[in-house]
Amino acid sequence: MTQPAEPTDRTDRVGPADAAGRAGAASRGGPLRRPAEFPGGRELFRLSEAVGHLNHGSFGAVPIPVQEAQAALRAEAHADPDAFFIGAPDRLVGARTRIAARLGADPDGLAFVSNATEAANVALDAVEFAAGDEILVTDHGYGTVVAAAARRAPLTTVALGTDLPDEDAVRETVLAGVTPRTRVAVLDHISSPTARLIASPRLLAELAERGVTTIVDGAHAPGMIPDPLGGGADFWFGNLHKWAYAPSGTAILSVAPHHRGRVRPPVPSWEDHHGYPRSVENRATFDYTGWLAAPEGLDLLEELDAAKVRAHNSALAAYGAALLAEIPGVAPLPYTEGLALRTLRLPPGVAQTPAAAGELRERIAAEQRIRVLIWPWPGGGGIRVSGQIYNRAEEYERLAEVLPAYLPAYRRA
Repeated sequence: MTQPAEPTDRTDRVGPADAAGRAGAASRGGPLRRPAEFPGGRELFRLSEAVGHLNHGSFGAVPIPVQEAQAALRAEAHADPDAFFIGAPDRLVGARTRIAARLGADPDGLAFVSNATEAANVALDAVEFAAGDEILVTDHGYGTVVAAAARRAPLTTVALGTDLPDEDAVRETVLAGVTPRTRVAVLDHISSPTARLIASPRLLAELAERGVTTIVDGAHAPGMIPDPLGGGADFWFGNLHKWAYAPSGTAILSVAPHHRGRVRPPVPSWEDHHGYPRSVENRATFDYTGWLAAPEGLDLLEELDAAKVRAHNSALAAYGAALLAEIPGVAPLPYTEGLALRTLRLPPGVAQTPAAAGELRERIAAEQRIRVLIWPWPGGGGIRVSGQIYNRAEEYERLAEVLPAYLPAYRRA
């Protein structure tokens, strides 16, 4: 792979007379530091230059070297399908062994899956529920994962809201929702709408002490944080196609040793006699090329210097959030340091429902050519910005410039 030039530590100072003039007040201590571009970052992707892609957290984007690796695998499959599919099970072992080494995981505990929702269903199917058992979830949980839990047992939903000040407050609120009937807790590692840490190692340890099986939705964790599997959950799953630069439809499920014997594959396969993980990841004439190319994404992240990528992306997200926070009626939310996602609440009455949030998101995309996540919340939804090596500071400045026109509270000010 071709590695771009090293990112510099330079940042430009932005004052009130510049395009990002609001940044001075946002920093509450002088001009906001304007992040420099990540050298060569944009050239690693084939994203449209006509669109501001500020929503990497939803679907990711695949770097060109990883696209090329997948294309080569597809060409191989078309050239000799018999050889490709007969050899796929063993090659998947090799691919997940490489991924496990990058993530500090046990390769025998990992299995490829298509996405976090599929992994949640596999994990929940491995838990034995008795009459009266309940599943604890939070109001930050991803919709389809929560729906998967609701199919297995009654839910207890812990209301975290959007303004709990820190990790301790989150932990205490979750633990207060545990009852003698709580069999399983399904928790976000990093919450999708509010972009904050929920399943901390301390919380997982305290749930284990109470006899609660923990299932952690780590959709955003691989690639964004250095040790995504370090919390010791019973079941953990995460997407590789977001921050780990893998092809779309690539995720992993990690299962603790004492649960692996109960894991059932989504469908029967000729690899079932091997047990987990081969039984879960083999699907006959499935397109395995994304999974087999996935290690290339984590390799690229390391070649770019993962620590520098994370610092750059986090700084960009923080910069965008600071600009948006200067818009009347837009309020920053508590956040976890070091993440490449930041979220803010929109004025009351805006994006209160999924339909309204989706409509606003698509209006901004159609009229301004900016892709950003608008998430619904009772009383008023929110906006989430992502930072990635292909982003530039001016994209966030443009969003801050146009967003007020979509907010009634601003127009009345």
